[in-house]
Amino acid sequence: MTSGRPPTLDDVARAAGVHKATASRALNPATRHQVSDRTAHRVSLEATRLGYVPNTLARDLRTSRTAAVGVLIPDLTNPLFPPIVRGIQDRLEQHGYTALLVNTDADEARERAQFHALRSRRVEGFVVATARRRDPLLEFAVRERITVVTVNRSTELPAVPAVLGDDADGVAQAVAHLRALGHARLAHLAGPQALSTGYVRLRAFHAAAPGAAVVECAGYTEAAGYDAARLLFERHPDTTAVLAGNDLIALGTLRAVEDLGRRCPADVSVVGFNDMPFADRFRPPLTTVHVPHHRMGVQAAQLLLDHLRAATPPRSILLPTRLVVRGSTAHR
Repeated sequence: MTSGRPPTLDDVARAAGVHKATASRALNPATRHQVSDRTAHRVSLEATRLGYVPNTLARDLRTSRTAAVGVLIPDLTNPLFPPIVRGIQDRLEQHGYTALLVNTDADEARERAQFHALRSRRVEGFVVATARRRDPLLEFAVRERITVVTVNRSTELPAVPAVLGDDADGVAQAVAHLRALGHARLAHLAGPQALSTGYVRLRAFHAAAPGAAVVECAGYTEAAGYDAARLLFERHPDTTAVLAGNDLIALGTLRAVEDLGRRCPADVSVVGFNDMPFADRFRPPLTTVHVPHHRMGVQAAQLLLDHLRAATPPRSILLPTRLVVRGSTAHR
């Protein structure tokens, strides 16, 4: 360019030897599939050479689309959520969409405010990891016909699709593992029952180990796990194996076991849930149920894209879980 003006789409099209509309399709990730790979590559090279930057704002105004999706996360300090977010972003970016991420701190008022703030930015839909079993905000979304997909958790609203791990099977695998090691006095430190993960895992534990001890945790945190474990061993000192509602609860349990002068796994075996990053670096390395969180995020984004494009009927996806045996469980 010699005139000092920024390059335009016309300049790119002329340099690549294609029509302006073809250049536009080639440079838009959402429509790139409509041109040949060779043409798309040539247009992209010329755009880079000329320093062309697409005017996405103008395109959005023309099409009444923002190609943006709101993503609500309850706690970004919880290590299970970054892989989910990465999966969502990976799939959305492949189709020319941007994820607008907000952290709600598991606070309903903050969640509601962030949801409406994202709506004001004209996002086309939401991927929600903050869902509760009974969720007024999602009830509102259904009434307003806002496209929503939940991930990792579900709501009792049938109109809201979800992508979940097979928690019930994961619990069954964990209990079977502990039984095979000779443990008869099992216990479960359950997650909050207002959340589908806590509810489903507790029901599955009751089915696999009827009559076994249960203590509900105040949250999915290390501190809540520690407090619940102390209470569990006060009430049931003969417990030899604990299935924790998630890995952070398991971490709190390991600390409680140590503070009580017991050893893991010699005195108490501990199983977590999620297989979050660094679970293999716990002391001892944590036996846990692996949930494919990155894949979960990818599938949730794809469900949302499918609905945005074709208004498909709501459906849910259940992904397989598997037990990963490490050093925190041993024969009784």
